[in-house]
Amino acid sequence: MDTFSKYLLTSLICIVALGQFVQVITRYVLQVPVMGLEETMLYPTLWLYVLGSVNASRENTHIRANVLEIFVRTERGHTILAIVGEVISLIVGLWLLSWAWDYTRYAWRVWRESPTLYIPTFYSDIALLIGLGLMMVYTAWHLWCHIRSLRTGEQL
Repeated sequence: MDTFSKYLLTSLICIVALGQFVQVITRYVLQVPVMGLEETMLYPTLWLYVLGSVNASRENTHIRANVLEIFVRTERGHTILAIVGEVISLIVGLWLLSWAWDYTRYAWRVWRESPTLYIPTFYSDIALLIGLGLMMVYTAWHLWCHIRSLRTGEQL
């Protein structure tokens, strides 16, 4: 899974960079804008953003403001703080996931299309549901690891 996500994210960032390069060259150097390029770049850009968040959740490397850890001296206290943080993240994430599910049902029902190329936007809309679902799986996994660590006394 680690190798797959690494190659997928690398491919997506290369596609986005190449698309932006083509956009700059054609628009500002050749003075011939490519119509619809912005629309097609929406899909890899959105998936890159969402899957990058999933990757940070998988690696447990999200940006955090761990102010309370300054005042807590023991490793057990740090683990308890991590458990509280993961539980709050899971509650908020599941709440957002229910909203994403409602939005996905709406997007399926309406079946919007992009204005120029008529590409169905559902394929970008579903990224939110998939991304939040995967983030909640990884959050639950990290919560389980912290609870196990607290029980056994092992460090992660």
